Amino acid sequence: MKRVAFVVQRCGLEVNGGSESHCLKIAERMSKYWDVEILTTCALDYMTWKNHYPSGLAEVSGVKVRRFRVAKQRDIRAFNRLSEKIYPRIKEASLKEQETWMLAQGSRSPDLINYVKKHKDDYEAFIFFTYLYGTTYFVLPLVAEKAYLVPTAHNEWPIYMSIWDTLFEKPQGFIFNTVEERAFLQSRFPNASCEGPVVGVAVEPPEAYDAERFRQQYNVDDPFLLYVGRVDPSKGCDELFRYFLELRSRESAPRKLVLLGRSVMSIPQHPDIIALGFVDEQTKWDALAACELLVMPSPYESLSMAVLEAWTVSKAVLVNGKCEVLVGQCRRAHGGLWYTNKYEFQVALEKMDKEVRYQLGLQGKTFVEESYKWSTIEKYYLSLLEK
Repeated sequence: MKRVAFVVQRCGLEVNGGSESHCLKIAERMSKYWDVEILTTCALDYMTWKNHYPSGLAEVSGVKVRRFRVAKQRDIRAFNRLSEKIYPRIKEASLKEQETWMLAQGSRSPDLINYVKKHKDDYEAFIFFTYLYGTTYFVLPLVAEKAYLVPTAHNEWPIYMSIWDTLFEKPQGFIFNTVEERAFLQSRFPNASCEGPVVGVAVEPPEAYDAERFRQQYNVDDPFLLYVGRVDPSKGCDELFRYFLELRSRESAPRKLVLLGRSVMSIPQHPDIIALGFVDEQTKWDALAACELLVMPSPYESLSMAVLEAWTVSKAVLVNGKCEVLVGQCRRAHGGLWYTNKYEFQVALEKMDKEVRYQLGLQGKTFVEESYKWSTIEKYYLSLLEK
């Protein structure tokens, strides 16, 4: 059986991150075919990279996980100042300046680097998830001849740093989440061979979910919009709060906004905003079953698993129209609407009455069932190593 390492910045059931969950799901499925191990850090929080989990070998969802300590916690204020300095002059910034930013960005683990140097011949392949962090930037070049990258990339300012030009030329192959992501990277890196299949990830709902159980457990009687993910300005949450509160100032009928996920920002104190923090999988699926629709305000996504999950339970979605990936998903699925300002946000919700939501949700469900099958996804990953 081939021994394959998946490399990602964090891994754990408590980790609230799309690419991290994506990596774990793929590793779990591919463990049927390969001797799989996830190489990662001891961090739980991506803001500070503070070591949380013990180093060494553990098991998560039946997958071997080997964790290594992060050398240095991120100084958030210093990192933000550094980002503010480099962002306006990103095209002129020297390689040294950019690598200084990468060191501050994290998560760099000398223990992980040394392990890979020592044991790289023990693995037939290394599959890296997410281009943006130190676990890819500092490790992938060490095993370039057997490295594959799942970039989970989108049009954000750091990707225009020139340090990525060389990195994207190194992998032996890529796997993309959407056609929009692949087209963007082919345009951004014309000298790299950004070829590969659009694969994504399949969705696995629990055997049963209960909308009424969620309503009773959290005392949510009114209709509600649902947001699932990290509560973070970079995910468009500050804009979502503004738009929602203005909507509520104009509405007479009751409506709530329910948030599921850890917060890294202040949340407005308002009776119609209910922040439940990080919840278990069953609660998340119960909430999806109970909501009017899912709202996804992020302007930067390579694939939204929350959108796929909402469609799985036949719920319509409302997404940020500034994100080409989310709009593309909605167009292909005929499963939701999008907005680019507060007026479109309000009009979209007015248009999405019960009948429209029902139809969009059904179309989304059909799209997910036809487009995101584990059998197909597994074949694409197997084909990487067969080459």
